[in-house]
Amino acid sequence: MASCDCGASEGPLGLCADYYHAILAEEQRDPEMYRWHLVVVCVYLLQHPAEGSQKHLDGQFRWLQLYVDQGLEAVLRLQRHQVSRNNHRVRAAYDVSPLEPYEPLPPGGHSGGFRAAFTGLPYGEDGSFVFEGHEAYGNHLLTLAEATLESWTTERPGPPERG
Repeated sequence: MASCDCGASEGPLGLCADYYHAILAEEQRDPEMYRWHLVVVCVYLLQHPAEGSQKHLDGQFRWLQLYVDQGLEAVLRLQRHQVSRNNHRVRAAYDVSPLEPYEPLPPGGHSGGFRAAFTGLPYGEDGSFVFEGHEAYGNHLLTLAEATLESWTTERPGPPERG
């Protein structure tokens, strides 16, 4: 059985990327599920940083902290705020101030391994990730977000002390 770059074992659908792409496809058919899109992207890219852009990881890390701290509605409110600032009539810059209270991305990467990964997400016989309902799906994503933040904030082992 293959393992993913993040350390997760292959699941029934394959590696994390297979789950990620299946979720993105299902979101297109389910507007309620799409509400968690930003969370899905942030978790995936923080668990697989080589697949994203280093310059965006800090913002993604802060978005996940907002989600874990204040919930999905706070994330959606901030997204709406950012979209309204992107209006061609307003021409305002991206507003980072709501994310400033959150910790910056720690240097050096995550500690390796995550207690929850995409390959552990449950899905129904019909292939849906929301087969248990949207609230359950959101709870699964909260677990992924918490595990992602935990791995990035856990102390990394340093070099052995010399005696």
